[in-house]
Amino acid sequence: MKILGIDPGSGIIGFGVVHKGKNPKMLDAGVIKTTIGDETASRLVEAYEGMKQIIDECKPDAAAVEKLFFAQNVTTAMTVSQARGVILLALAEANIPIYEYTPLQIKMAMTGYGRAKKAQIQEMVRVQLNLDKKPTQDDAADALAVALTHISHTIYEKVPDKKPKADLNPS
Repeated sequence: MKILGIDPGSGIIGFGVVHKGKNPKMLDAGVIKTTIGDETASRLVEAYEGMKQIIDECKPDAAAVEKLFFAQNVTTAMTVSQARGVILLALAEANIPIYEYTPLQIKMAMTGYGRAKKAQIQEMVRVQLNLDKKPTQDDAADALAVALTHISHTIYEKVPDKKPKADLNPS
């Protein structure tokens, strides 16, 4: 089973594909970058098309997406929410089951500590995926952590691997 982890952002969207097995294995990781300075609508199109391309290439069985948490900057929250919306749309159109995890859930799943620092999470990504070094792109490492969180939830909390597919064309 392939899990696509996604770390949403307005300028950079991290993604990581992990094979769920006895020992999880990284299949792919990287980022989708939108063009700085372009209008928001153009950047959303880039994010959507980039996500569709990753879905087509990786053919994931499920997607795990980080939920947003912003306490201060409302403007940033709005732009990231818009990008997150097109990501969810691309996944729903492809009938990929979507699971969402908060930053706290990800930190707890990866380190057992809800206030873990980014470096601690990245080190646990390296260890759990048996990588020689941590992924160089922070957003890709974060996305791999989201995918690993979903795997741990399916193992330990009996979360089904498949959710019912969304009906995008209700009668």
